Amino acid sequence: MALKIDAHHHLWQFNDRDYGWMSPEMTVLRRDFLVPELQAVLQASGIGGTVAVQARQTVEETRWLLGLRREAAMIRGVVGWVPLADPDLRRYLDEFAGDPGLKGVRHVLHDEPDDLFMLREDFNRGISLLREYALVYDLLVFDRHLPQTIELVDRHPSQVFVLDHIAKPRIRERSFSPWREQMLELAKRENVCCKLSGMATEADWGGWTYGDLEPYFDVVLEAFGPRRLMFGSDWPVLLLAAPYQAWVGAVSRELETLSAEEQDRIWRGTASAAYRL
Repeated sequence: MALKIDAHHHLWQFNDRDYGWMSPEMTVLRRDFLVPELQAVLQASGIGGTVAVQARQTVEETRWLLGLRREAAMIRGVVGWVPLADPDLRRYLDEFAGDPGLKGVRHVLHDEPDDLFMLREDFNRGISLLREYALVYDLLVFDRHLPQTIELVDRHPSQVFVLDHIAKPRIRERSFSPWREQMLELAKRENVCCKLSGMATEADWGGWTYGDLEPYFDVVLEAFGPRRLMFGSDWPVLLLAAPYQAWVGAVSRELETLSAEEQDRIWRGTASAAYRL
């Protein structure tokens, strides 16, 4: 099998101002996470390449991540942030158009006070420009946002979308429906891929088991199949619930009944294709 790819991790230089989403009990996250520490966890788990994903909604962070990618060979691409609802969006897209490292963009939709923010005309005007720049759009939503997520995707049938963290179902509450039905419906859209990521942190941080996650794994495998699934760690946010190697182990266990070709697709092929790595 070729080198595995982690399609979702973060890097940051911590400060209270820019990372207000880190609550006081998230002590493990409230420090710097930079390239040397990333390299260490990747090497210990046999991961050979990554996609770095935005953690702040600033253009400055996008520039910073692209700079790190130029210095760190294992970072194959960046999913950054640009002001998608800004009338001047094209200026930002033009700035990054010459950097092959920018593979996609993301907005933290699940933190918007308006659950229908993604359906706003200005936001959709921004999404409609991404295909022109060959950029993927990463969907960061909670399970309750899936109906409007389907509507958003239907407005942009030629845009490549990647669903982060399997839409964050409420695993610690053992909530399963209507998430399952809505995921099966979303997956009918061939322009949507999904990341096997973010699940441990939606479960009981201190006491989750593989059995808690397995039904959710099974749904996304049924919905998207190996061809449109990709591995992601969500490190270092993952550390709230598990070490890096424990998450790699959980995904490996779920995939062990698949063929070598199907496993390779999830560990490497889907991310490589979707993000043009």
